[in-house]
Amino acid sequence: FFLRHRGSMRNCTSMGVLTQRLARRVAACVLLCAVALPVAQAFYLPGVGPRAFTDGEEVNMKVQTLVSTETPLVFDYYQLPFCAPEKIQDLPENLGEALAGDKAHTSAFKAKMKVNEYCKTLCKRKYTAQEMEEFQDFAILDYRVNMRLDSLPLAEMNTFTYEDKPTEKVLIYDLGYPLGGHLEVSSAAADAPKGADQYVLNNHLRFKILYHPFDSSDDDKFDRRDTDGNYIVGFQVVPFSIEHKYNVWDEAAMPNVKLTTCTQPPSGQFETHNPMIINHKEATEVIWTYDVEWERSTVKWGTRWDVYLQLTDDKIHWFSIINSLVIVMFLSGIIGLIMVRILRKDFARYNDSSLSEEEREEQNRELREETGWKLVYGDVFRPPPMATLLSVYAGTGCQVLIMSVLTLVFACLGFLSPANRGALLSSVLFFYVLMGVPAGYVSARFCKLVREPNHFKATLLTATLFPGVCFVIFFSVNMVAWAKQSSSAVPFGTLIVLMFLWFGISLPLIFFGSYLGFRREVMSTPAAVSAIPRQIPPTPWWMSPACSAMVGGLLPFGAVFVEMFFILSSIWQHRFYYMFGFLGLVVGILIITVVEITIVLAYLHLCAEDYRWWWRSFMTAGSVAFYAFMYGTYHYWARSNPAMAFDALAASIYFGYMGIISYAIFVLCGFCGFVATFAFTRKIYGSIKID
Repeated sequence: FFLRHRGSMRNCTSMGVLTQRLARRVAACVLLCAVALPVAQAFYLPGVGPRAFTDGEEVNMKVQTLVSTETPLVFDYYQLPFCAPEKIQDLPENLGEALAGDKAHTSAFKAKMKVNEYCKTLCKRKYTAQEMEEFQDFAILDYRVNMRLDSLPLAEMNTFTYEDKPTEKVLIYDLGYPLGGHLEVSSAAADAPKGADQYVLNNHLRFKILYHPFDSSDDDKFDRRDTDGNYIVGFQVVPFSIEHKYNVWDEAAMPNVKLTTCTQPPSGQFETHNPMIINHKEATEVIWTYDVEWERSTVKWGTRWDVYLQLTDDKIHWFSIINSLVIVMFLSGIIGLIMVRILRKDFARYNDSSLSEEEREEQNRELREETGWKLVYGDVFRPPPMATLLSVYAGTGCQVLIMSVLTLVFACLGFLSPANRGALLSSVLFFYVLMGVPAGYVSARFCKLVREPNHFKATLLTATLFPGVCFVIFFSVNMVAWAKQSSSAVPFGTLIVLMFLWFGISLPLIFFGSYLGFRREVMSTPAAVSAIPRQIPPTPWWMSPACSAMVGGLLPFGAVFVEMFFILSSIWQHRFYYMFGFLGLVVGILIITVVEITIVLAYLHLCAEDYRWWWRSFMTAGSVAFYAFMYGTYHYWARSNPAMAFDALAASIYFGYMGIISYAIFVLCGFCGFVATFAFTRKIYGSIKID
């Protein structure tokens, strides 16, 4: 059935030159990404201008959430009976903050610009045994209290040293402060029975606020009208546990009640005192106090976030990237060998004019007996089972891919800086919604290729399948958060906004893109589909679909698992993730690796006369998501405190969101592998003439 190769020596040579050019371009792109990475680091681009505070002007400290590294449950500040102002005001939040449960409220803490104050009394409260037990439960789980001032998060400053450089110390900011802690045995041995664990409550906070006075030489973009003000460039805290004492409680003197545990006049020093031990068996009186210290700093307003975003492990990132590039070059070499083998073999068999007639007859006889990818030309473009579903996933994968690329580009440019709270999650949602047009278009193009008659069904599935699954998981997780009274529970109004974005914007855009796609002509294929399907010969176990998928996902995951460790650690430890330059390069390597491994495995299956490459290519590339979810599971158990009881409801929140992330990875990588294999198949079958 096979005649000569389509072209002559010149055509084959041109294809070889084209392959070499393509290889050089891929290598140049990889090299350019590696060189441009230092330039691609995200810079700080605030959403609003700086605000200067005049001397003595009141600054507002805002309270936020209670978070822990032991559990994914997040609670609102006022869910515990802390001191509160007369009227608690909920501050405005964007969509990203609402989805993350990052709510902010006014507080009872008061501070004035450049006015040092010590031993200020916040309130005195008598807590019941049940309320004290609640404080103890939060202290056992190492919950930390988050606050912010002038959009800067409160942080506790600690020192970090490298093992190979013990003399070099690096300041690390831990967001928030611990609500309480475990009392050392030596301090409690005299009062506590043997074997009893006691916990203390951090009821005194010493705030250190760093400021930088305005200077016209600092930055010309500052407003000249604020020349007499000062800019807040740091917000630090040191927590203390103090069992305050007093002679006479004078409510009228609030917040300057005289306490015998504070030196008089207050100067930041304390008299001999005991820690505020949490007694969960009886009612306890707790006095909440705080200090405010102002310190001039050389840090300018434009670089005040640098201390929160210190990069202390860049060597690990570079090691991961180099390791990933080695994998990419290895797979690129395999694909190059495949292409060279195809071109040389076809050229030798079809275009060698020096062969005699007897040699040509012998070669034709060998061609008739040949086995391999050329023999399945009549079935290679046969629509697979559930072809409409595959087309739907192709459109959704295109939507997720463009969303991811745009989000990374804006993040690398600094628009999604951690200073813009909730901007990252909001951008992900808006980019996904706005990319409905390409999703509908790609889905429609493949639906026409597989001859799907029901266009409305295919378009509706494209608009509802992926977001529907994600919404069901999200709503289930939200129900668990509501049951646990966690602040991460999304309010009903936010759910209405999500439904509007889905059905009011995304769905119409997908139908419009589908309309454009169905108006186009059907994509051409180099070989017609035969009427009778060809029988597939038996294949060994290691070429089964499940085995191929597992092998195909392992190498791409090996190229990205180091960066995934940092992402999960940032989420688990409630830190800022800001290394978008590294992340963009790693995502690029992931896509290249997925494409190459999928093409290699598809070619091997075609050589075994197995033409069922459609779903296999999608599943092979998408199997990266399986390894990502398994690694997320391992990360959860590795980070969990073995002494704590397993909380199924709390774990369901983590695994629910991990499932959504893995599902998105599956769709994105599956689309890349499927489209690349489709283009590769059209290319190699378009290089031969078929009688």
